[in-house]
Amino acid sequence: LEDTIFLVKGDSMAETGGDEFARKEEENVEEEFEVDPWTTKGKVDYEKLVVKFGSQRIEESLVARLERVTGRRAHPLIRRGYFYSHRCLDEILDKYERGIPFFLYTGRGPSSDALHFGHLIPFMITKWLQDAFDVPLVIQMTGDEKFLWKDITIDDARRFTRENVRDIIALGFDVRKTFIFSNLDYMGHMYPVVLRIQKALTANQARGAFGFTESCNIGKWAFPAIQAAPSFSSSFPHIFGNRSDIQALIPCAIDQDPYFRITRDIAARFGWPKPALLHSKFFPALQGDSKMSASQANSAIYLTDTPKQIKTKIGGAVSGGRETREEQEKLGAVIEEDIPYQYLEFFLDDDVELQRIHDEYKAGLMMTGEVKAILVRELVRVSSQHQARR
Repeated sequence: LEDTIFLVKGDSMAETGGDEFARKEEENVEEEFEVDPWTTKGKVDYEKLVVKFGSQRIEESLVARLERVTGRRAHPLIRRGYFYSHRCLDEILDKYERGIPFFLYTGRGPSSDALHFGHLIPFMITKWLQDAFDVPLVIQMTGDEKFLWKDITIDDARRFTRENVRDIIALGFDVRKTFIFSNLDYMGHMYPVVLRIQKALTANQARGAFGFTESCNIGKWAFPAIQAAPSFSSSFPHIFGNRSDIQALIPCAIDQDPYFRITRDIAARFGWPKPALLHSKFFPALQGDSKMSASQANSAIYLTDTPKQIKTKIGGAVSGGRETREEQEKLGAVIEEDIPYQYLEFFLDDDVELQRIHDEYKAGLMMTGEVKAILVRELVRVSSQHQARR
């Protein structure tokens, strides 16, 4: 997409004049990284994304308010800045304090037979939010999207969906308040909302937001309306009845924001509540790339991997440690480049232990092998528990 999804600096298309949102810049300014809903390239500058997407940083004051409203400590992924950007989270907290309902919406595009550890991130925070606020949750399985974008069959999409749903159920969501659906099966119920969105969205807007070209199949052009539809409570009459005034909170990776900028603009036109969002940074690949990918097996650790496989994969991960013990003791590790330490920031709950590892590793008092061993132990613990529940 190059720069096309970075055109908006305001809250939505409406703030830049509707179709002007879709106009590609005449001057092609070269970017050092590329982020869109399907591709991530280069080293992502997350602060620059906040500015270009027009979202807001999650400041310490908002984290403190979240803790005060929920009566519980914020999730480690929020405290440590991995969920770092938002749209209208303060509105959600206002509503909760006034007793006004909202719901959670997240999703998964199934492209493999199992989730990898990076896929856990939005679901981990979603579970925390459901537990904290005691609200309904809808989870969209977009096998149709993967069929349109990848070389898979519809039968493949159904199989991946079924296996991924097993992983999602194993995370322990409240079965009384969680609705998991596949677009391949539920579309008829959502279709009236999808149609309204498709009629409101022009080809210019879709091209500007997603970089579609004339060579893209027509299903790709139509799909954004399908991902937008669950943002609105009227897509789920069996849950919310005829109510269209219940706001959604959507935890997702920052690359999904283009979908929901358009969605927020369309909501304003219909008089529906704009969905609120929580954006996460990416879970890095073992090789140090910005994002772990399910379609690149060597870059990912799957929840179905054995302890031996996990140990082997972590053993080959990019490290910020030095070449020799002597250099490590003298110079310490480059923490910012160390993938095993970054993974510990996601999965090691103990803040004190994490800080100890950080300080000793950076000071040269710990070797890379020690950090990797700690990480292997944590990941094996998480995967073993998950596989039993699965």
